[in-house]
Order: sequence, then structure tokens, then C-alpha cells
Amino acid sequence: WNNAGYQVSAHAIGDAANRQVLDVYEQAGVAPSDRFRVEHVQILSEQDLPRFARLGVIPSMQTTHCASDLGYADARLGARANLSYAWRALKDSGVAVLPLGSDFPTGGTIPPLLGLHAGITRERPDGTPSGGWHPEERLTPLETLRGYTADAAFAGFSENELGALEPGYKADITVLAADPVTCDPARLPGLAVLGTVV
Repeated sequence: WNNAGYQVSAHAIGDAANRQVLDVYEQAGVAPSDRFRVEHVQILSEQDLPRFARLGVIPSMQTTHCASDLGYADARLGARANLSYAWRALKDSGVAVLPLGSDFPTGGTIPPLLGLHAGITRERPDGTPSGGWHPEERLTPLETLRGYTADAAFAGFSENELGALEPGYKADITVLAADPVTCDPARLPGLAVLGTVV
């Protein structure tokens, strides 16, 4: 596929599936310039986590999945839950970009503000669990916003036309009632959208 000019994106949720995809990418000689992705990357093993940065593979993740799954993740995963939705660990391992998305249409209609909230707090929209589930994996507000904008554009080879408010870029703008980077994260799920431009 790579030789034919395709950018490959494989779906992997569990740790075994993520290992298999990384093994295949490594055997294929993937390079960072290929921008191969793995969609979801929800559960990782400790030995596979650093392979994303080493291989230059992009983990494309959905922060709202953490908020929706946290009620049963510990019971089903046990100790493996420690590296579930491991956004901070991936960033700290050297992953250059961490694109975030809503998983639309598969995940249903999920407002991006819920994703921003989940990425920053690791809580459900109602603020539970207080302090966040495995809060050590939280992203900063700027990292989360960047994941939904510049990093997502980069992952799709669109960084010169999308993902930033720059002259010459396509208009893809949402105007919010408050700055999502500086406002109280608890406000994000209900933050008013004042307008959109596309």
C-alpha cells in the first residue's frame, strides 16, 4: 500500500491488536514521513508504548472513549488499565503529534467540546470521577486543542491548509463563548458555540 502512495491507518483498540499493527508497520519499514496511523490505541503494553515514537507512527485517539469507558475499564482490564488511553505517556515517550477526534460517525454525534473536556480532565461531562480517572494521563488544555486542530491536520497531510488560523488556510473555525484553553474545564461540556465558519 505504501509503495502505491497510500497512507495507511489501521484500527486497533486492545494491546494485542496494537502490537500486531506496530509489528506489521515495522516489518514494512514505515518511516515517519509516511505518517502511518493507528486509530484508537486504547490499550497498550509497556513495551509497545515507546514504539510509536521510535517508528514515527501516529496514534490517533478519541478522548471521549476514555470518559465513556472508565466505568468498566478497571474491572475488565485490571492492571492493564494503567496504560489505557495513555495520552500523557505517549506524549512523554516522544510522540510528535497526537491527533484527537470524535470517532464520528461510528461513535455517534459527539460534540468536540466533550472531547476537549475529557482530554483535559479524564472525567465524564458530569465531573465524575472527581479529579479524573488515572489523572496522570491528562493532557494540557493547549495539547488537547492542538490535538483537535493542528495535530489532526498534520496526520492527514493537511497542515498547510487546515488546523490553524493563518492567512491562506481554509476557513474551518468555531467561535466559542470562552477560550477553551483558559476557561474552567468544567464549563466545556456546556460552553456555547457562537458560530462556525467553513
